[in-house]
Parts: sequence; structure tokens; C-alpha cells
Amino acid sequence: MKKHDIIVVGAGCVGCSIARSLATASDLDIALVEKEHHLAQHQSGRNSGVLHPGFNYEPGSLKARFATEGTRRMKEYAAKNDVPIDECGVLVVAQSNAEEQRLEKLQEQAAENGVETEFLRGQDTIAEYEPHVSGQAALRAPGAASIDSQQYVYSLARDAEAAGVDIYTDTRVDEVVERSDSFHLSTSSGSLVGRYVVNAAGLYADKLAAKFGVGEGYQVVPFRGEYYEVVPEKRATCRSMIYPTPDPELPFLGVHYTRRTDNKVIVGPNAVLAFGREAYDNTNLNISELVETLGFRGFQRLISNRKMIQVAWDEMNKSYRKQKFVAAAQRLVPGVEATDLRPSFAGIRAQVVSSDGELVKNPLFKHGTDSTHVLNAVSPGLTCSLPFGDHIAESVLDRFDS
Repeated sequence: MKKHDIIVVGAGCVGCSIARSLATASDLDIALVEKEHHLAQHQSGRNSGVLHPGFNYEPGSLKARFATEGTRRMKEYAAKNDVPIDECGVLVVAQSNAEEQRLEKLQEQAAENGVETEFLRGQDTIAEYEPHVSGQAALRAPGAASIDSQQYVYSLARDAEAAGVDIYTDTRVDEVVERSDSFHLSTSSGSLVGRYVVNAAGLYADKLAAKFGVGEGYQVVPFRGEYYEVVPEKRATCRSMIYPTPDPELPFLGVHYTRRTDNKVIVGPNAVLAFGREAYDNTNLNISELVETLGFRGFQRLISNRKMIQVAWDEMNKSYRKQKFVAAAQRLVPGVEATDLRPSFAGIRAQVVSSDGELVKNPLFKHGTDSTHVLNAVSPGLTCSLPFGDHIAESVLDRFDS
């Protein structure tokens, strides 16, 4: 039985960042626990790798502050630690008057958040940056970048280990028993004892929180995002990153183009209900987890919204009918054909939904007795991971033995 002062569960970008911050800011004995053999097997490694500079977030919010600070710090971190990064910028494209007005508001937000942007009006101006894009206006944010998220997570883990953190892989937490002065964690590789537990378990964060009596009224609803890759001979279609104008009512960005650090161009994702928390293929099914999702009153209230029903139907079509996905991609780049896109990877977003049917869009963490639970670290979770990790670590140290 191994004993530690603080045990962090979940070694994704947020968990690694928290453990690293705890170890560098204190002399406490820190452990980092991961159920998989390799790191970044789920959300932290199955994403587009985009660093969002912060123009799309409400001024003054934690998300806006973490995104702007996180983008700056991750660029510095990547340069210092040889993590692949491409500072290619992004174009957010409007194709109607309503979308153009929305971009104007985004530019105002960007200015308040201290994010550099340039407003491009007309097809010819857009073509100077992205010749294959169709749109009447675009907002260019040169600060956006693409990073190798898997190498980044491993670099954070090396930092944490160098600071004294014990890292346990192949270690799934099955049960938690609270004693007078500690928590006893029964895991797939033995017992661990911690005086304090930090839950950064991603797709299963709500389930772990429930073992501590925390997070009632919230549940993770898994949304799968599927990507296609542009065939090598057509990669010139996208020079940087190309996004549609976001819908403020939805937390999903819609199908977009991303140039990765390996020079590949990926297109996606859609956002479809996954039939299991790790159901990465649209033929995968975890019956018990699907029943749990469908039976959650928050999901039932969410899907009763007429707009959400239409969105769900459209996204499902993109999953099972390639031509529907292609049509979404063609909205931004009309010249792309079905033969130009080949299947790539899929990721699953741990989207927290409240019992009243709200898609929780902001970072959400709750404290229990001698425990802290990161329930929602959705996009831009990767971008925010360094300042968010510091924020959680500071909160934990303030509460430790207080």
C-alpha cells in the first residue's frame, strides 16, 4: 500500500499540468494516476491540437483569461521543450450578413481580451490568405497555432516526474473508501492512500466525483467528433486553419480545416452522441453507458429543444453519410471533393450537461472534503491547460490541511 499526500487521477493535459504545478509549488508527495498504459489516449491526444488565442470567449471570463494566457505560455513552453508547433493563424469565415455581424462582435470581444485580429472584407481579400476559401468576410487571428498534443502531454509528465511526482500507469481507480485522515483507493494495480485527491479523470470525472459525494446534478455526455484527412496532393487547399463562424448557442465549432504540425490537413469534427464514453467508432456500443445517458433527465431536457434535435440529426448524418460531411467541408472550401478526403481519427468530448438540460460551456470544478474535482474542461481545454493547472493547484494547496 503506497501512501501520498495528494493523488491526481487522470494524466491528460489537465491532470499532468495540475500534478506538475503541485510538485513545483510545494514539498508535498504527489502521485499521478492513469488508467491507460500510454498517456494522451483519450481527449488530450484525440483532438485537432489547436491553440485558441481567446477571441471567441466572453471578456472577463476564466475561459477568456486562460485561453489568452494559455496560448502565450504554450508557445513559450513548446519552444523551450522542443514540442512541435506551427503558428499558422486562423481564418473564421462568414458567408452571410448575419455571420458577418457576428464576426464584428467577435472582433470586439477579441480587442477586450487583448487578442490581435484583422477583419477581411470580400472574397479577394480573403483569397490573399486562403485562395480556396469561399466567404464574404473573415476574421483573421494570427495568434492561433497548432501543437502536437501528445508530445506536449508527455513533456508535462516528464516535468512532473522530474519534480518528484510518482506516475502510475495501467492504474484504474475502482473504489474509494474514506478514512478519518485519508482516502484509500482500490485500483487495478493495487491500493493507494492519499490525504487529498484531485479528480481530473476526463470522460469519467463525474463517476469518480460521485464516489466522493460531489457533482450531483451534472453528468458527462460523450460526443464523438470524427475527422477526415485531406489527401497529400490536395493539402495546398488549406494554408493555415479555416473555421466557420461559430454559433453562440452551441459549444461545438463545426466542421473546419486544421493544418497540423506534421503538415497533414484534417477536416472536422462533427459532434454526434457517442454510444459509449470510449466508443470511438460509429459502430461501437456500450449498452450500459448509452442507457445511462439516455436516462439522464438533463440529456432528455437538452434533446427536447427543437434546435438541438435538428443539430443532432444533421451531425448524425455527417457520421454515417460521407457526402453530408463533405457538404459541410465544401461550405468553406467549395473545391473539395469526396475523393479528396479519407477517414482519419475520432475523439470523444467529455461534455458536462446539467440536470436542467444546459450544456456547460465553462470550466467547472467542485471541492469536496479533502478533494477537488475537475468536472468540465472542454474546449479550449488543451489551450488552457497550463494556467488552469496552476489555478487548480493553487486552490488545492490553499485547502490542503486547512
